[in-house]
Amino acid sequence: MLLDRSGSGALITGIALAALIVGAVLTMSKPLAIALMAMPALFVAQRASMGGADISVSDVALAAAFGTAVLLGHRPYSRELRALLWFNFGYQFATLITVIVNPYLQNTVEWFHAWLLISGALVVGWAIGRAGYAKWAFTAMLVAGCLLAAGTVIWGVMQYARGDFGPVYPEIPWPMHKNFVGTALAFVALIAYVHPPWAGLSTRWTRPALWLLVIAIVMSQSRQAWIGLVIAAIVITARRGGQSKLLILLAVPAVWLTVSMVLEQLESQNRHNSMFQRLQWFREVYAYWKHEPIFGHGLRFWYVDPTLPYQPPQAELEVVASAGLFGLVAFAIMWVGFIVVLWRVDKAYGTLALAAVLSRIVQAQFDLFWAGVQTSVPFVIAGICLGALALRDSTVASLSSDIGRVSPVRPRGLSRPLPYDRAVDRPVGGG
Repeated sequence: MLLDRSGSGALITGIALAALIVGAVLTMSKPLAIALMAMPALFVAQRASMGGADISVSDVALAAAFGTAVLLGHRPYSRELRALLWFNFGYQFATLITVIVNPYLQNTVEWFHAWLLISGALVVGWAIGRAGYAKWAFTAMLVAGCLLAAGTVIWGVMQYARGDFGPVYPEIPWPMHKNFVGTALAFVALIAYVHPPWAGLSTRWTRPALWLLVIAIVMSQSRQAWIGLVIAAIVITARRGGQSKLLILLAVPAVWLTVSMVLEQLESQNRHNSMFQRLQWFREVYAYWKHEPIFGHGLRFWYVDPTLPYQPPQAELEVVASAGLFGLVAFAIMWVGFIVVLWRVDKAYGTLALAAVLSRIVQAQFDLFWAGVQTSVPFVIAGICLGALALRDSTVASLSSDIGRVSPVRPRGLSRPLPYDRAVDRPVGGG
């Protein structure tokens, strides 16, 4: 029935259903099989059109993984994860007022969708990391990212061969916007760059993968992806207390590319290029927001209001137009809370989490924020890091408890207990 109603999305829907069925069967032996199989699918922004609903494959995968994580994941959640969930809950409460004030279907649906993209993604990542599957999850993300990067490079070479050296909009393995492919690959590049030791990733293939990803990002000419990646790399280097040659290699082309493109667009005086177009959009959104300054016009207002029929291309502008000043304050508190919590996490586990989340908010200063793949992936990464930290703490606590239950044997005449040999069940050197 679903395939019959999918129309042009029948192939994607069929693949998604097949993966879901395989994951459901594997769940009997591997409880989080569906969540693990969802990791590469998180990078697929194509529409699934399941049952006539216009949703992306990424959203379907995240929803399935969230259900699995809630039902089969470990409890209780760690203190750090609970703090992040509470900050997101505060924002959701603020936007709930907008949903009540502006009663239309898209507003309500997006409220749940936005919650899934952050809290749902955090829970999914935490369940995977807590179960000890961080290596497999990161490997799946790296493989998916390398496939997208390879398609971007191949398409870019074909485009350059025609004499067109503009931004690459890859058509392999499916059509993608340059900003989508750039920002999505930036998150995967951070995994390859940090390659945390606890994840067990081999540098023999993460290093080549990193260069492939960086080349693809350069060819996409996505400025927000470069800026977000450079800021994240600076934070990583600062927390590690060292210097990085890769950081210089990233920063130089990023600054050159951004400045040169902006100057070129300003000099052209073309009112239809991205620079002038964004300035025009900012003015229009500001004028639109002033009609409902406190509670906004509702989430996804551009679906129902022809006055402003597009999504604002900047995070805070979108939030203030959608949820008003009330929502904007909650949004700022949420992000400050995210950064503070992740900054205080053990550097071995918190550096990658902080870099991914920080990279996302930097990207969103120059483009859309509430976009499925670009929003969910960094929070899944953060959740995996926090889950792996909780697994380490649980393991250490369990070992300490086991050692504490072993009573040292102290023979007569000795002031200190002899070392205990569990293999022979007696003190070393004892009678």
